[in-house]
Amino acid sequence: MIEVDAFPGEPIRHAFHTRQGGVSGGIYQSLNCGFGSADRADDVAANRARAMAAMDLPANTLFTCHQIHSREVATLDRHPGDARIKADAMVTRMPGLALGILTADCAPLLFVDPAAGVIGAAHAGWRGALAGVAEATVAAMIASGARGDQIHAAIGPCIGPASYEVGPEFPGPFLAQDHSNTMFFVPAARAGHFMFDLGGYLKTRLGMLNLAAVHRLTHDTCGDPDQFFSYRRAVIHGEGDYGRALSVIALAAA
Repeated sequence: MIEVDAFPGEPIRHAFHTRQGGVSGGIYQSLNCGFGSADRADDVAANRARAMAAMDLPANTLFTCHQIHSREVATLDRHPGDARIKADAMVTRMPGLALGILTADCAPLLFVDPAAGVIGAAHAGWRGALAGVAEATVAAMIASGARGDQIHAAIGPCIGPASYEVGPEFPGPFLAQDHSNTMFFVPAARAGHFMFDLGGYLKTRLGMLNLAAVHRLTHDTCGDPDQFFSYRRAVIHGEGDYGRALSVIALAAA
C-alpha cells in the first residue's frame, strides 16, 4: 500500500492500496477489492479484509458506497451496514468507521481535518471532477465541523497525462468552465486528440480552496500494470473486465 508521508498521522489511518497482496487470480490478480467486478465474491471479501489488516483495522469497519460519477456526498454518523448508498464521496467524524473508495483509473481523494476529527473520501473521474465532487466533499466536511484551512487533501494514483488520450470534443466543458483549463490538455499524437491531466486538474481545483495542504501522488495507473488496475488498459487489451483498487481513510477507534 502507498501512504503520503506528509499526511497527518495517528489517530488517522490512510492508504492507497495497489493491486498486490491479494488472493484473486487471472485479470483480477491479486488485490481486487471491487464487488462490482465479475471476480469471485469470496475472493473480493478476502482481499478487502487483507487490505484492512494491512492498516491494522478491522474488516467490518470498512464502508464503500455505490459510486455513480457524481458530486453527491454522504455524511455518515454511523456505519451504514449493508445499505447501498449512491454517492461518490463520504464524510464522517465517527471513530472506527473506515471510508473506502474504489478506482481503476479515476482519482481517489482522501481528506482530513486532524484538529476537528473530520475525514472524507471521494471518487473523482472526469465527470465528478468537473462537477465539483472535491469541492462538495470539503463543503460537507466544513458542515460537519471542519475548518477549510485545517484540511489536508491527498490525490491518489490515477490515470496519468501520458496515458489519458481524449477526443476532440472532450476539452469543451472544461474550457467553458474556465479557459485557463487549457493547461491540462496537450496535443496527442493522433490529430485532433489531446492528452488530459486529471490529477493536475484536481490539484488546481483543490488549491483554490485555501486548504492546509494538497498532496498529489503521480503514479500512472494505466501505465503501470504491475502495481495498478486500469479500466482503460483493460479496454485496450480486450480483457472484458478489470479489478478495482481500494483507498481508505479512517479515524482509528480508541
